[in-house]
Amino acid sequence: MIIKSTLQSLLIATLFVSCQSNSSKAFVPESNGNMNSVSVVMAKSAWGGSLGKHIKESLTEPYEGLPFDEPKYDLFHLDPSIFSGFARSSRNIIVFNKDTTGQGFRIIKNLWARPQITALITGEDEEVMSFYFEENKNLLMRSIDENERLEKIRRMSKSPNKDTELKERLGIALTFPDAYQTVKDTTNFIWIEKQVVKGHLNIIAYSLPIDIDLGKIEERIPKIRDSIGEIFVPGRVPGSYMITERAYLPYYYKTKVNRLDAILTKGTWEVQNDFMAGPYVNYIIKDTLNKRNIVIEGFSFAPSESKRNYMFELNTIITTMKFVN
Repeated sequence: MIIKSTLQSLLIATLFVSCQSNSSKAFVPESNGNMNSVSVVMAKSAWGGSLGKHIKESLTEPYEGLPFDEPKYDLFHLDPSIFSGFARSSRNIIVFNKDTTGQGFRIIKNLWARPQITALITGEDEEVMSFYFEENKNLLMRSIDENERLEKIRRMSKSPNKDTELKERLGIALTFPDAYQTVKDTTNFIWIEKQVVKGHLNIIAYSLPIDIDLGKIEERIPKIRDSIGEIFVPGRVPGSYMITERAYLPYYYKTKVNRLDAILTKGTWEVQNDFMAGPYVNYIIKDTLNKRNIVIEGFSFAPSESKRNYMFELNTIITTMKFVN
């Protein structure tokens, strides 16, 4: 790209990328804002121009694994002239500053509130600021995602569910609010459910042998899900049960949960012989010490409702998995 070649020397000479923390002991207020929201501080003219278009396209890319596109983040534009007081208490802030000094990209934690991620992007013009954003957007989004995950855990921990079925059956614990209730408890299968507007959120957990052949994961994981669904997750009418929706190609990733290797799958489920469907997130976690694979899945059913934050909640709950005696 032309911009990359023309700014290469500028990048080498002046780009400053850091992650700092406001270590001052002075009081900072508690941050605010809905989950997965980002405040973007930028001149109105830039917001309506190419720089604003670049930011919108990057930060509103679809949240993975949903049946219909929903943005990864909700963006709120603020002109610098009104960025003061309460506006500075947002949990995630990106500030674009047109200046010839101190050019570069910085992330500062807890600058005006706590917890808070603030990205400061300074450049002599919109082209330079756009370049700095593009070069560091993956770091920025990872920082925002982790900030949101920790905030969600903090909120859920205010009224945690204290049921012991997961501990007794699988020797694990998850952090989730007491609005979730156990609806099925067998020797090796737990189903937890939370009622929401026009539907419900669900978490199921079970174990598989450590030596199970996953083979081609894009073939084996749907088959495992389908077999579990047929046995344990019935639909509303006799002979119906949850299966993997084949019309939408799932996303597969290698990841870690509590430092354990895991396979993450994001996709869409449906019900055999019935008209129900929705998104799911599935983790197969390798528990070598106990010679097993732990499977934890979250799925939602909420027709005509936004599902991004529902799936964000379920995914966050699964990432809190830990072993208990």
